[in-house]
This record gives sequence, structure tokens and C-alpha cells, in this order.
Amino acid sequence: MFRLFLLGSCLCLFLPVTAVASPPKVAVDIAPVHSLVAQVMTGVGEPDLVIRPGASPHEYTLRPSEAEALSRADVVFWVSEELTPWLESPIENLADSATKVTLLEVSGITLHDFREGATFEAHDHHGDEHGHDDEHAHEDEHGHKDEHAHEDEHAHEDEHGHKDEHAHEDEHGHKDAHGHAHGEHDPHAWLDPENAKIWLETIASVLAEADAANAATYRSNAATAIANLDAQIASIRARTEKLGEIKFIVFHDAYQYFERRFDVEATGAISVGDASEPSPARVAEIRDTVADLGVRCVFTEPQYNPDMVISVFEKTEVATIGVMDPLGADIAIGPDHYSKLMEALVSSITQCQN
Repeated sequence: MFRLFLLGSCLCLFLPVTAVASPPKVAVDIAPVHSLVAQVMTGVGEPDLVIRPGASPHEYTLRPSEAEALSRADVVFWVSEELTPWLESPIENLADSATKVTLLEVSGITLHDFREGATFEAHDHHGDEHGHDDEHAHEDEHGHKDEHAHEDEHAHEDEHGHKDEHAHEDEHGHKDAHGHAHGEHDPHAWLDPENAKIWLETIASVLAEADAANAATYRSNAATAIANLDAQIASIRARTEKLGEIKFIVFHDAYQYFERRFDVEATGAISVGDASEPSPARVAEIRDTVADLGVRCVFTEPQYNPDMVISVFEKTEVATIGVMDPLGADIAIGPDHYSKLMEALVSSITQCQN
């Protein structure tokens, strides 16, 4: 009996061992998108967040741990160069072999151009309510991009964006008073939950391609997340329909995707879409608008010092200086972050109800 046991033990040494593949390492730029990816990866793994909560994505310096997350990533999801122009080089250099997905270029999402001027009512001319055709669609359905291909229309300034100090906004608002260049489209597209639904499908498809063993889980998780978003969209719409006419000023022009989806549009923004410092003329226009239209609600953002907002409006009729945050700096990162961000936005706007 002992010999048989010994023989069986020896034979086991020569049996092939099936390796269990690890799930892909995934890096994501901002917390709301990280939340979408985390939902799709539930039960399989957790993505790494590159830009820490509370920081502005428009200007940022990577910490060593964040650079390491990029360097070990098999897949990188990021919004676009328009949101984080400084991030393109680290992604290309640190995550050179990773699959890179630029979400602003995923086919089928709603895109809006940057709004014109400091006050939107005077310049408002909406396009198709369903958004622009996806003129930046990728070669494949996942939004993969040739890492060396750049269209001229996406060209940016150098990292400091310096130009003639007297440069003005062109007719599409692509440059602020300091000459900073913008892309063609407003990159804050995650604030439209209908876009988030399309991104969830893309995220699941990309991860399923990278990790076939867990493909069914990714797709099932995405389907659950989309169903939850559908319910939340209906809930938010029911709440915003009861608000009536409200007028509010936001700190920087980051919210039009949410505003237009739920028909609660801001009257103006103190700063342009990249949150650069507003010109004195822009501040004066906002102050005049507040007085002329009786705006009584203005929002700051946690990523920026509120002192300027308070000083601009302290001698006006503004009754509420609240906080509105496109990134959810005070919301814990993870799968629930995105839904809580949507709730926070509608709660902020509700403060302005007459």
C-alpha cells in the first residue's frame, strides 16, 4: 500500500498544471470613470485611480504610486486629451504596451461644443438634442486609437498654453482670455449618464477581449449597472421636472452634459471649461448678469479656492453660495461613486429652487 501511495505521489509531480490567469491591471484617470470601471470589474478585480480625488484633472502632477499604476497597466481608460492634456505623454510613455481607450472618442455618445461667453442665455444655440454625430469614431467599436495618430483639430498648445496675452475667444469659445487652447468638444461628457451607459458597454467589451475567462462577468456587471442607471435617470428627471425656472451660476463650465440631459441649464460660468482664471471682463459680465436677471444662486467647487467667488458676489443679491462638484471630491471612490455623484449634482441644483 505504501508503494502505491508513493508511486501515485510521484506521478502527480508530472501532471500538467493549469495556470490561472490574473485579471488585467487597469488604470483609470478620474474618479467618476473609475467608478464605472469598478462596477464592470466587480468580483474580478479593482482598477487603479490615477488622479487623486479633490484634485483638478486639468492640471496635475503624478505621484510615484500613480505613475506606477500606469506603468503596470494592461488597459487604460481615460476621458481625453481635452480634459487632461498633460496626461497624454505619461500614458504613451509609461503604459506604452497597454490597450488605451479614449472614452470621448467612443462611437455613439452625445458630444457638446464648448459654450460661448460667460453667460449662456445670450449665446445659446443648441444643436441636435441627441448630440453630434461621432465624427471622431475609432477604427473599432471599443474606441481604440492609433497611438501616434493626431488630427489637426485636436492640436493643443504647449503644456503652459502661452499665446499672445491679448488673445480673445474665437466664435466657438475655443480660447480663453489667456490664449489657452481647447479641443473641439467639451470633455465633461461623463456628466451625461446616457454617455455613461455607452461607456459601460465599451468597458465591458474591452475587458472581455483582454480577459476572456471573465468575459461573462464583465458583460453581466455592465448590464446590471446600465439597468441601475436607467432607474436613476428616471428618478433624477422626475425631480428636476418639479424645479420650475431656476437661475444659477457655476464656477466653471463643466456641467452642460448634466444640465442638458435634465433640462436645468446654468445661466453662466465664472470660468471657462478648463477652469483657467477668468478675465476681469468675464467676471464683470457675470456680475452684471446676476444683477440683471436676479440670479440668487452661485456655486463654488472644492478643487478651487472659493474666496474669489465669495468676493465677487458678496455685495450682490445672491442668496446661496453652494458647492457643485463635477468629480465628487468628497465621495468615496469605488463602484457607488458615480451614482452618488449624480445625486449630489441634483441635490446642489435643488438648493436654487425658489
